Amino acid sequence: MSEPSNLFVCLLGIGTVFIGLICLILLCKIVGLLTNKKTAVSETSSALVVNTTPVAKVSQTIENRQEIIAAVSAAIAEELGTDISALRILSFKKI
Repeated sequence: MSEPSNLFVCLLGIGTVFIGLICLILLCKIVGLLTNKKTAVSETSSALVVNTTPVAKVSQTIENRQEIIAAVSAAIAEELGTDISALRILSFKKI
């Protein structure tokens, strides 16, 4: 019985690796499409409403309140994948 040539073994190995990589890419694309369907539903909401106690009661205890609200709004918008203008913060409370 003759042994396979070195060229055949190398080509078979390289072919197996590339077929495996192509299958992995296709699997990632499929999972990405399935997860995008779930996030697309959450992105359809046009506004986020944060409801806590009225701002007038705690405005004296928070320094630079407008800057903090801007930073929190930017973080929430980034996490939700929306624009800051889509958020509507009704009140802000120091915990």
